[in-house]
Amino acid sequence: MGKMFALTDLESFGSINLKCDPEISVQLRERYTSVLPGYHMNKKHWITILMDGSISDKLLKQCIDSSYELVAASLSKSLKVELNRL
Repeated sequence: MGKMFALTDLESFGSINLKCDPEISVQLRERYTSVLPGYHMNKKHWITILMDGSISDKLLKQCIDSSYELVAASLSKSLKVELNRL
């Protein structure tokens, strides 16, 4: 079973869905109008960030890295070994 940490349209890149710690998700949504509950995802564990320029590249990269780490941490031991080989 594959795991996903990000979902976006590479051609238009109008938004990106990322896995997010629920507490941080609430903080981001309160601070930025361009951060919404995850579109077509579990609203508690996913956020959608609209690419409207209101989120800095630095924060976006932090959110992407965090999403990756959350998903990687949930992998089985054998999948973690396989991932580390890449």
